[in-house]
Amino acid sequence: MRNTNTPRSGEQPLLSSYHSSDDEERGRRTLRGGNRRGSPLPPTSTSSAHTPTYSHFTAPDSTTSRPTLSRRSTNQLRSRSPTSARLEAKRKYTYAAFFLVTSLVSFVVQTELASYIQHDLGWNKAYAMLYLTHGSWIFLWPLQLLFLRLQRREQSWNQFWNNHKQILRKTAQMVERQEVRVPRGMGADRSPWPYLARTTAVVTTALTIAGSSWYVAVSMTTPSDLTAIYNCSAFFAYAFSIPLLKERLRLDKMLAVFVAIVGVLVVAYGGGSSNEAGQAGPATRFAGNVVIGIGSVLYGLYEVLYKRYACPPDGTSANRSMMFANTFGSLIGVFTVLVLWIPIPVLHVLGWETFEMPTGETASLLLISVFANMVFSGSFLVLISLTSPVLSSVAALLTIFIVAIVDWYLTGQPLEAPAILGGLLIIAAFGMLSWSTWKEMNEEERKGPVDLSSDSGDED
Repeated sequence: MRNTNTPRSGEQPLLSSYHSSDDEERGRRTLRGGNRRGSPLPPTSTSSAHTPTYSHFTAPDSTTSRPTLSRRSTNQLRSRSPTSARLEAKRKYTYAAFFLVTSLVSFVVQTELASYIQHDLGWNKAYAMLYLTHGSWIFLWPLQLLFLRLQRREQSWNQFWNNHKQILRKTAQMVERQEVRVPRGMGADRSPWPYLARTTAVVTTALTIAGSSWYVAVSMTTPSDLTAIYNCSAFFAYAFSIPLLKERLRLDKMLAVFVAIVGVLVVAYGGGSSNEAGQAGPATRFAGNVVIGIGSVLYGLYEVLYKRYACPPDGTSANRSMMFANTFGSLIGVFTVLVLWIPIPVLHVLGWETFEMPTGETASLLLISVFANMVFSGSFLVLISLTSPVLSSVAALLTIFIVAIVDWYLTGQPLEAPAILGGLLIIAAFGMLSWSTWKEMNEEERKGPVDLSSDSGDED
C-alpha cells in the first residue's frame, strides 16, 4: 500500500505503515490502548523491543530534532477522524471481500473433488482425509513467508528474518493481552508462545471434533438433516459471540442469522425426497442428528474461540491481522500433524477405518483437494480475523447454493425451486449481515487506539 501521509518539511520519511509510530513510542513511556474483549489470561508485561525498520527507508538521525508530542498529537494516536476510520474500514472490507471470494471458490473445488474421490474412486477414508486437509495448514506460514521474502528481495536474509520474528512476537503479545498498544514494564522478555501453544491445542481440538462429527453422522442420518443441522453453526457462532466477544444483541444481526438458517432449511427439506427416510432407522437417525448437532455447536464455538483468543484486537491493521491469521493456521497444522495422527492406527486396529495409501488418480486428485482446503481454510481464518465469526459463518452458507449451481453445470440436472429460494434467502441474509458488519467496523475504527504500525509488506 502507498503511504498517503506526506512528510512535513524537515521530517525524514518513515515507513508509514508498520513503523510510523516508532518515534512516537520512544517519546512516550506508556500509552495503553482500550481492551476490546479482555485478555484471556491475567495481564502480563511484554516485550519492549523496538519495532523493526527496513533498509530501503531512511531512518531518522538521532541528531535531528523531533517535534514535541503535544496533548493533541497524543490524542490523535488514540483515535481516528471519521474519514480515516471510514477508509480503514473500507480497506479491511476490501480485503475481506477478496478472501471471501477465494474461500468460496476453493471450497467448491475441494467439495467436488472430495465427493468424487470418496464416491466414484472409492477412497472413503473420512478421518485420514480430515487429517491430511487440516495437516496441510502447516504450509500457510511458509508460503506467506516466501511471498513476503519475494517482496523484500533487496534485504539480507538475516535482516528480513529478524524483522519478521519481531513482528510476529509483537503481534502475539497483542493477541495475548488483547491490547493494540503493548506497554513496557517488568517481565518484558516474557514469551507469548506458551499462551499460543495452549490456545492452539484448545482451538484445534474443537475444530477436529466438529469436523469428525460430520463424517461420523453422514452414514447415520439423512443428507437433509446433515445439511440443516450442521449449518446451524452460524446461530451458535452468534450465541457464543455474546458472552465471549461481548457482542451486543442487535436486531439486524439476529434477523440475518434467522433468515440464513431458514434458507438452509428450505434447501435441505424443500426437495422432499421420499427415499431419504428409508436410509436410516429412527433410532440411528436420531443418534446421527445428535452427533451432528454436537458438531454444529463445536464448530460455532471453534470460530468464536479463534476470534477471541487467537486474533489481534480491534484497531489492529488489516495486514497485521492477515499475517497472524496465516501464522496461527500453521500452528493448527503443526498440532494436527504432531498429535492427531494417533487415532489413525487406532481406527485401523479396530477396523473402523482401514488405513490405505492413495495411489494413481486418487492420489493426484487428493493432493489438489488438500491444497484447495488449505487455501479455503487460510482465507476463512483471515475472513474471521478481519470481520466476525457470525459474518464468516453466514458467508460459508453461500457455498450450499454455489455447490448446487456447480452440480447443475456438471450433471445437467436443473436446480429445484426450493434450492433457488433457499439460496436467495441465504444471499439476502449475507447482504444484511454485511451491511451491519460494515457499520460496526466503522464504529470500531473511530474509537480506541489504532495500530498505525502495520499496514504493508512484511510488516504486514
